Amino acid sequence: MIRRPLLLALAAALPLLVTGCGSAPQKSPPTGVDGLRIPTSSADPDDFVEGIDNPYLPLEPGSRWVYRSAEIDAGTTTVTVTGDTREVQGVTTTVVHDVVRDADGRLVEDTFDWFAQDAAGNVWKFGEDTTEFGERGRPDHSGSWEAGVDGARAGLAMPAQPRVGDGYQQESAPGQAEDRAEVLSVDESVNVEFGSFTDVVQTEDTSPLEPGLVEHKYYAPGVGLVLEQTVLGEAERLELVAYDGG
Repeated sequence: MIRRPLLLALAAALPLLVTGCGSAPQKSPPTGVDGLRIPTSSADPDDFVEGIDNPYLPLEPGSRWVYRSAEIDAGTTTVTVTGDTREVQGVTTTVVHDVVRDADGRLVEDTFDWFAQDAAGNVWKFGEDTTEFGERGRPDHSGSWEAGVDGARAGLAMPAQPRVGDGYQQESAPGQAEDRAEVLSVDESVNVEFGSFTDVVQTEDTSPLEPGLVEHKYYAPGVGLVLEQTVLGEAERLELVAYDGG
């Protein structure tokens, strides 16, 4: 749900990719999630249900999360589940509104994400309408994408039952949005300003569009994303400071 500034498919484990003789091995691609085609180029509307109640990514209309960066000059990110829906590839998606502001309250990014949950409880991302504002306030929509348009495909935002080693494409819009995630742990304990959580799912998020960036994200049951930390790249810690379940 927090966007950085993450069915061709992987139903079974993919082989490791290794560089030429004498070179260090590269990180293997996502290993996949059993029974799912990720990303999907042709979602079947009959496979999806109304509402999103995945415990690690609950998106009840009216819910609101506020995150604050630990950096002195950083601002806040506010995520709100709207009461709106949008039809994408025949699937009725839930519209989630993300607003990023700097320390002075200036609008940095304004995004509408589109999510839907299948009958098994997996949450899918069908695209986003995003606007980023540069130093001069000029809007940039280059990160926007929609499944079924210009080769973009719906990706997996959160499995129904995350398992260590599960890997999946979260966004699939070539050259625009190619976020990936791998589940590192399902039993973490996390302390943030809003509170303490156990049985937290930890993922490692990467993108071939930003090869120098690696993030760890932590999802608490019944709440969703509570912490995001950069482990490779410019140091950043974004943690939950307020939450209203709607």
